[in-house]
Amino acid sequence: MTTGRPLVHHRVDGPAHGTPVVLVNSIGTSLRLWEAQVAVLARTHRVIRFDLPGHGGTPASVLPSAAEPGATTMADLAALVLELADHLGLDRFHVVGDSIGGGIGQQLALDHPERLLSLTAICTSSHFGDPAGWAERAAGVRAEGLGAVADAQLDRWFTAPFQQDPRAAALLADLRAADPAGYAACCDALGAFDSRPGLPKVAVPTLVIAGREDRPTPPAHAREIADLVPDAALVEVPRAGHLAPVEQPAAVNAALLAHLAAAEAALPAPSGPAPSGAGAVGSDEARHAAGMAVRRAVLGDAHVDRATAAITPLTAEFQDFITRYAWGEIWTRPGLDRRTRSCITLTALVAHGHLEELAMHVRAARRNGLTAEEIGEVLLQSAVYCGVPAANSAFKAAQRALDAYEAGDRVEGSEG
Repeated sequence: MTTGRPLVHHRVDGPAHGTPVVLVNSIGTSLRLWEAQVAVLARTHRVIRFDLPGHGGTPASVLPSAAEPGATTMADLAALVLELADHLGLDRFHVVGDSIGGGIGQQLALDHPERLLSLTAICTSSHFGDPAGWAERAAGVRAEGLGAVADAQLDRWFTAPFQQDPRAAALLADLRAADPAGYAACCDALGAFDSRPGLPKVAVPTLVIAGREDRPTPPAHAREIADLVPDAALVEVPRAGHLAPVEQPAAVNAALLAHLAAAEAALPAPSGPAPSGAGAVGSDEARHAAGMAVRRAVLGDAHVDRATAAITPLTAEFQDFITRYAWGEIWTRPGLDRRTRSCITLTALVAHGHLEELAMHVRAARRNGLTAEEIGEVLLQSAVYCGVPAANSAFKAAQRALDAYEAGDRVEGSEG
């Protein structure tokens, strides 16, 4: 697709032979939205980010319809993605989008499924509310600029604890610097968008990620997409607002890497040899990257950093094995949620008397959303089937771990 227009401002990271992933921003944001995802994805994938019209380094003029109120559609924005993909020589690619980026991804899945390897729709909707409200916002921005929108945006984008984070301030500055014409054009596209009639026909592997505290597109919007798209997976991220990739990057990265790995594993094997050093479909590199993201989400960065720092020539192969296999293949499987996997893991550790590792996984269970009371129920159930002496020791170890967790102290334990 060639139009003669200038391309959107974009950046490419990662190996040239990596499977391409196109990241699509939320309205009002810039490339910095995806910094935490690029840090992980670019190890194995070719990662492409771009600025929406009037945002970051992209002028509003790349979108001719931006000059005409009410004229821009989601299909117009999706066309910009295809122009960029054609320019970069991308035949097929994963698309990952937040908010309007998720709408653009849905549009691509509806109109150009042959170009997509998978879709990940984050903190988004199949319809973004009353078109009249978006038209009013667009008119206000065109007339008065982005000041009033920017003043209200922190509460819409982030949970209260995150609003003082420097990353939140940087994104808000990007919003204030946006071109009102480009922002208003995106408002027009949001107001006109409704993918619900077409979603049951979407045939690309789809993951929907919701922020549990997302105000603009609450989790019910994500569930609606997941219910309509055949075989779509749904992940809800706790303590996340509308820009979940920024506020809870570990959880988003873990879900995203697992989804990409599963979509790539389902592709036909390439006919020729893979390039030297390539992060091939279903490769050990991809499994390791997915596993590391899940390890960090479940066990916490501090624990994983300690385990990584302690690697020796003797333990290096074992650490690689558990990252790829236990975390990259088992914990990333979609068949059970992490709460359930935590319950099973606790029971198995009680049965075998692995109390140090039990303490570590008690903390992991809390990170996965289990309450102290629910952990107690798991141990009580274990007493019946694993034996009272084993459960007695487990309760003592679990109480120490919970006390330390609530106090914010470090809980030591071997890696498993």
